[in-house]
Amino acid sequence: MSEKNGAIYNARELGTGKTLVLGLQHLFAMFGATVLVPIITGLSVSATLLFAGIATLFCHLVTGGKVPVFLGSSFAFLGGYAAIAPTQLADGSPNPELSRLLPYACVGVACAGLLYLILALICKAVGSHRVMKFFPPVVTGPIIIAIGLNLAPSAINNCDDNWWIALVAIVVVIVCNIWGKGMIKIIPILLGVLASYVVAAVTGNVDWTPVAQAKWVGLPVAMENTVFGLFKGGVDGNLIVSAIITIVPIAVATMMEHVGDISAIGSTVGKNFIDDPGLHRTLIGDGVGTTIAALFGAPANTTYGENTGVLALTKVYDPFVIRLAAIYAIVLSFCPKFAAVIKAMPSATIGGVSLILYGMISAVGVRNVVENKTNFQESRNVIVAALILGLAIGIGYSEAGSIAIGSVHLSGLAVASIVGLVLNAVLPGKDTTFAENPNDQLSGSLGKY
Repeated sequence: MSEKNGAIYNARELGTGKTLVLGLQHLFAMFGATVLVPIITGLSVSATLLFAGIATLFCHLVTGGKVPVFLGSSFAFLGGYAAIAPTQLADGSPNPELSRLLPYACVGVACAGLLYLILALICKAVGSHRVMKFFPPVVTGPIIIAIGLNLAPSAINNCDDNWWIALVAIVVVIVCNIWGKGMIKIIPILLGVLASYVVAAVTGNVDWTPVAQAKWVGLPVAMENTVFGLFKGGVDGNLIVSAIITIVPIAVATMMEHVGDISAIGSTVGKNFIDDPGLHRTLIGDGVGTTIAALFGAPANTTYGENTGVLALTKVYDPFVIRLAAIYAIVLSFCPKFAAVIKAMPSATIGGVSLILYGMISAVGVRNVVENKTNFQESRNVIVAALILGLAIGIGYSEAGSIAIGSVHLSGLAVASIVGLVLNAVLPGKDTTFAENPNDQLSGSLGKY
């Protein structure tokens, strides 16, 4: 049956018009966060939309079209981009080397995506529940907390351009999230961006010149901004190694995020996607989507909690609706004028929204620890969490900003992730257990952060 307990599993029975609108709603839900990542990092908005759509369609292909999941830009890798290709220099001025450095950061993200494939193979071979014990909340929680704390200063720097415009974004996000109803509560970030953008435009704080000059139709990818563009000139091998070592460990947190999101989607829809089509298949879809996106200059992709919220709100569980949203995103990616409108957004607007998002990243890490009842009366858990936080934040804000091993520079987050995983594996007293069916344990989404 296509309908059960009020849920709709075949949206096309509602008619073509309603089905198309439902697809637009999912596009609307994921849009704000998806385009915010390239705005923050300096990556291409058009390429981001293109590969978010492609990654989503690929994931549906790998999973047999069974999982109603949308893959959008991941915020977890922002710290990695900032470490390799910071948008600003120490004095707050724009980084003139940004366009040269971004492809190197993308190399690291592409390799992080391949880590998903390794985990997928292991899950297929030994079972997902045996793999998860190596990534307990005492490790992933503090890593997620550190990601948000390390990013917060950049949000403040952007807010400094115009705090009034930034405050509009902050207030609207809070009001919509706390008091909003229905769809308003689902898209507070997008509404905050729109409100702040409108205020900035009305007060003359937006330069519309690039928008007027942009074409209506164009290619979303410029090869010089991709990883392949590195081979046209001299390649800095040391920078590539640094990018890989710095960014790949972040995948530890995002893979846990993936498991949480797939479990949350399964709980919402009433199906066990961990078993069918299998966690290994969803990991392959997410990982390959991230690698392909990074190779062509787009951000890493991840499963999106906003779209899970739309599923819960509408009770329309047909994956075909998600695929429509992916197609819409691909179509929009071929409109440079649309991308120019996004790029014209004031930095204060970005700063206001980012301030909340970065704090939410850390808050999600805290929730990860609390909801999984991590026992901090155990000294080994305190030591693991303390060293992760101390190394990630301490190294990040130290004078050097990284740890040098020969010609390779490791970010605080990379060092902290490695140390946390090793300590958790070797110290006695591990008390984290995972059920045979991860759906039974990971019922809550970690979000896209």
